[in-house]
Amino acid sequence: MATPKIILTGDRPTGRLHIGHYVGSLRNRVALQNEGGYEKMFVFIADAQALTDNIDNPEKVRQNVIEVALDYLACGLDPERVTLFIQSQIPELCELSFYFMDLVSVSRLQRNPTVKTEIQMRGFQSSIPVGFFTYPISQAADIAAFRATTVPAGEDQKPMIEQATEIVRRFNNIYGETLVEPEILLPSNAACLRLPGTDGKAKMSKSLGNCIYLSDDADTVQKSVMSMYTDPTHIHVSDPGHLEGNTVFTYLDAFCRPEHFERYLPDYPNLDELKAHYQRGGLGDMKVKRFLANIMQELLEPIRQRRQEFAQDIPAVYDMLQKGCADARAVAAATLDDVRRAMKINYFDDAALIEEQAKRFAAQK
Repeated sequence: MATPKIILTGDRPTGRLHIGHYVGSLRNRVALQNEGGYEKMFVFIADAQALTDNIDNPEKVRQNVIEVALDYLACGLDPERVTLFIQSQIPELCELSFYFMDLVSVSRLQRNPTVKTEIQMRGFQSSIPVGFFTYPISQAADIAAFRATTVPAGEDQKPMIEQATEIVRRFNNIYGETLVEPEILLPSNAACLRLPGTDGKAKMSKSLGNCIYLSDDADTVQKSVMSMYTDPTHIHVSDPGHLEGNTVFTYLDAFCRPEHFERYLPDYPNLDELKAHYQRGGLGDMKVKRFLANIMQELLEPIRQRRQEFAQDIPAVYDMLQKGCADARAVAAATLDDVRRAMKINYFDDAALIEEQAKRFAAQK
């Protein structure tokens, strides 16, 4: 009998979500939701993980939870078809993380490329909070608690999912087949695997100020696109241009569709022809940027509008999240029952154990 397909994914509430989140995972989540073909789909806001490097600023995390929820709804996630929940409201995840800690060595955590990169980015060096250091274990618990088979995520999360699989496999080897090994689902478009910032830097991040947010107004989006990093050697329109490292063309690879040419740039039949012209010279950066700006406005305008509509009734958004948390907790609690049984720590539910011990001590009289 085939294992039912269960999808789980989420985001740390570090701020409003940007287009890197959208192409890296959000767009794919909405597509998966609309396609069906799964038994359950869970999308969560990882506030507990966000606290690992914001422990002295809980209000920041608290405020960002609703920002992420609004972005989820604006992008098309439907709470009638997807369980949306907040990580910290599921205490079973902490319990499972605690058990998983015994299955992972310190050296294995230190080798995790994602952890190493994040530690370097935050300048922790030797003062790494234990909670942050054990982030891969927490993420493994998030996945395992919901028996997720499929985790849609960006390429930077590959080492995390690999480690989650290792942990689940080790648990099953020791305690018997109890948990499900997950697989990552990467975006099919290579340009979406890691969308660069508008300044051409490898990572789009709030701290670098190189993001286009899903909730940015039209003027902000226009300015962001028109100031975008291109090819520094393409000084004159007649100069041959380079595509590699050219952020504008990376974004076109990620967002452009054939119908966009008919609407906004009918001089060209497709993206390949536009690229060829740019490479041989005679095509200015501003023309390409205006084309991209039109595409981005078309994408983001309906998201902005939906977000504003949902923001008109914030209590309803919190009610939706509370219901999602209750549904998610019921699933996680059922998994933890199986975990405790497998680990033989379900003392009060094991009638056979109690009877056996009663007989053993009675025989000693």
